Formats: sequence, C-alpha cells, structure tokens
Amino acid sequence: MKVGYVQFRPKFGDKEYNVSKMIDMASTLDAEVIVFPELANTGYVFKSKEEIVTLAEPYDGPSIKRMQEFSKRKGALLAFGFAERFGDVFYNSAAVVTPEGEVKIYRKVHLFNEEKLYFNRGDKFFTFTWHDTVFGVMICFDWIFPEAMRSLALMGAQIVLHPANLVLPYCQDAMVTRCIENRVFEITANRIGVERGLKFTGASQITAPGGIVLHRATKTKEEALAVDIDPGLALQKSINSYNDLFKDRLPSAYKLS
Repeated sequence: MKVGYVQFRPKFGDKEYNVSKMIDMASTLDAEVIVFPELANTGYVFKSKEEIVTLAEPYDGPSIKRMQEFSKRKGALLAFGFAERFGDVFYNSAAVVTPEGEVKIYRKVHLFNEEKLYFNRGDKFFTFTWHDTVFGVMICFDWIFPEAMRSLALMGAQIVLHPANLVLPYCQDAMVTRCIENRVFEITANRIGVERGLKFTGASQITAPGGIVLHRATKTKEEALAVDIDPGLALQKSINSYNDLFKDRLPSAYKLS
C-alpha cells in the first residue's frame, strides 16, 4: 500500500486557496492514502470566536465535498484537519474521506493551548477498516498522551493517520517510540511557516513498526511524498520468541492504588 502526506503552508482564512493547494499537491502523488495537516482548510491561529463562526463548516460542508470529489477522482483515502461546526458547538476535527463516498469524523480529544478557548474537545478514539487495513486517527497534541496511540493499537489499528500543526520539537522523535511500543505505522502530516507569530516545525514523517523512520520532510519546504508499506507488518506484535507486546500486557497491574 502506498501512503503519503502533503506538507504545505495554509493561508489563514482562505479556504478556497487552501483546499485547492491540497488538491494540487496531492495530485502529484502516486498514493492510496494521503494525510494533510491539522486545520488544513482554514489555518490554525484563531483570534476570536467570530473567526471560528465564520470559517467552521459542518461535516458535509464545501471543503469536505471538494475533498470527497477529489478522493473519488484520485481513488485515494484522504485525511485532513478542518474546523467543524456541529450545531452551536465547534470542534478541531479531522475528516477521513474515501473514494467510495464514506466520511468519518474524528474530533480532537487533547486540545493544545488556546485551542481550549474556541473548540470543544472530542471524547473518543475509533478505528475503521478500508481495503482490508485497519486505520486510526489522532490530531497533533494527541501524540503526547501514550494512551491515545495505545488505545488505537489495541483496537486493531495498523496505520495511524496524524494531521498536525506541530510547534513543539518533540513529536517526530516521540513517534519513533510510539511505533516501537505499539508496532504500528503512523503518518504525521505537519505544516510549515509562521502564522500570526506562531512558527510551525514541518518535518512531516512516516514511521514504521519498530520505530523505523521511512521518511522525514524538511522543516521549511512544501512537499508531497509517498512510500510503499506492508500494513501486515503491524499485525506482528512479537519482539522475540517469548515476548508479545500485547499478550504480555497485564492491565490488572496498571491500576492506581
């Protein structure tokens, strides 16, 4: 299975430009799965509730519809961040769209910094199956909580899709550890540039089970890249003849006394 990411610099508030850029860059990839950054259609640094109200969309809004149309033309599963309006509530969400017309929405559980001023937090992780492969989704700051990827792995995830707008310098190296301890693939799609004074770290990354970095992008350039993986490798949880990372777990020993 060929999987990839798009790393670019969104223009805050310009959804027409951002979605067109996402489609143009992804069109160059020979990939079945493509991940884009967090809040890719709007930009990240909101300064008021009014901006959220103006830019957020429901899960069947125009940005999602354009990406659905592209997914069908491309024949690829797409995962991308967007500001979601759900009635009078707003979420930092990721949409996953498939060529078959499915739309799945993950709402970020662990909000970072001032996101808490404008978004409600999600309350669950989930997995889904596409092309006989099990996928999970996280968004950006979810990475710092080991329980996030572990939960997805225990639910059977082989590939974790990770739209991000990273500003801290730790995530890419932490993904190595997450993939060692869970034996999964992960695709982190980060953005680049400075937006309203906030600098993003780029270095989008694809990591394999065992913590092998298959590719890490530059910190400052827009790029789209894909690699060929075997999702079946994520089903192999043994590290030697005696140790299986999941079978050796003892949840009863992890309870707080």
